Amino acid sequence: MFDDAGGSGKPRIGQIAMSYDPDEQIAVKRAMDQFRWFTGGWRVNAELPVPASFDVASRTVGEQDVSAQMPCGPNLQRHLAGIRQFQAAGFTHIALVQVGAETQERFIAWAATELLPAMRGT
Repeated sequence: MFDDAGGSGKPRIGQIAMSYDPDEQIAVKRAMDQFRWFTGGWRVNAELPVPASFDVASRTVGEQDVSAQMPCGPNLQRHLAGIRQFQAAGFTHIALVQVGAETQERFIAWAATELLPAMRGT
């Protein structure tokens, strides 16, 4: 559909949310606290009229729901698997979104030394 709509030859940019932390439970709890609305998908999120709607739409979401849809923790292979789904779908560029403002520096250091080299190796 993208090619037919004039996208042929253009970059295909996808975005994956991840919650990196050396402690998986901390990563899951942070993702649950800050990104649980993510599990509703684009269609749900695009239709929510006001910020309070996000809370209502995600009221029944649990930690297991969040961690099933978003790589959480230190497992490199789990993060790579999430990224590979975007590659398999035809995306040419992938934006990595780290959940949690206080963890950005730690994530960037981990991504530079582990994640990005592993991605380049595949």
